[in-house]
Amino acid sequence: MKLSAYTPIDPDFFDLFQQEIKKGSVKVIYFEANQFPHLKESNGKVTAIVSKQESGQFMVFENGDEVRTDRIIVYNGKPGPAYDEYDAYALAPLTCKAGYDDDDC
Repeated sequence: MKLSAYTPIDPDFFDLFQQEIKKGSVKVIYFEANQFPHLKESNGKVTAIVSKQESGQFMVFENGDEVRTDRIIVYNGKPGPAYDEYDAYALAPLTCKAGYDDDDC
């Protein structure tokens, strides 16, 4: 399955990621890039954040996991670049629309 297009993230996140990487272990919960809205988790030592020309930027773990940075919901308990998307998805059933037409609100 084709990956969704990479969405550039706020550059401040890279500084925040580096702070967490220096602590030794990073735990991330993220949207799997090719099976939205499936969530996955990776944790352990991060070896690098790499840029792949067509695919975007990835957090690379020592165990071989590669997590696209724009899909990170939470890292070490802190909101990540995709947190707002996750929050909106989770709260959608609570809106008055909840899948209905505007006339029903």
